[in-house]
Amino acid sequence: MNYLAHLWLAQHNTGSRVGNLLGDFCRGVDLTAQPPTVLAGLYNHRAVDWFTDRADEVRQARQLFSAPMRRFAPVALDLLFDHLLISHWAEWNQSAFSAYKTQLYCQLQQDLPQMPTGMAVVMQKVLQQDWFGSYATLQGVQHAIRALALRGQRTGIYAAIADELPQLQPQIQPLFLRFLPQLQHFVVQAAIEQNPAQAKARYISATGKDQSSEA
Repeated sequence: MNYLAHLWLAQHNTGSRVGNLLGDFCRGVDLTAQPPTVLAGLYNHRAVDWFTDRADEVRQARQLFSAPMRRFAPVALDLLFDHLLISHWAEWNQSAFSAYKTQLYCQLQQDLPQMPTGMAVVMQKVLQQDWFGSYATLQGVQHAIRALALRGQRTGIYAAIADELPQLQPQIQPLFLRFLPQLQHFVVQAAIEQNPAQAKARYISATGKDQSSEA
């Protein structure tokens, strides 16, 4: 899952938002120095990724990409899932996405001082360039995928996988709509952030994984 989905599944406090993003920014971060609420959010992020990677619907979605692109399909799906979450926002949320995004951006702006440097730099770009707003359109998602190539050496691959999305979206959408309620249920049942002091134990119980070497 991408940034928007992880934040949507987080609790409504700074520690949770930072922790649920931290899974993508752990490199070089001293996790032992993080407060319990942040670590609980991190365990929730990892549990969400664990469940997503094993979901039948997600595996089916990956197989829809052409054979040369399947290795990179998770990157495209992460972004496409944010788009589909926005496209079907009213099915899971009472407020409009525009209102949610405005509030979230204000919260993230206030959260910046609590973020590791690398995360803060990326989140400032999210806010300044309205990344989440751009995900509302498929073209915005394609642009985001192509932009990844600017930071790597796989320009042709990311351009090609972005080009496949318009044809694949109608097939991926029903898979996503079946998958997301299952993910929500998993997060609620796991209750990893309910008590930060028990987050690690709840994570292990939910996933069967012990990542004590990581946090």
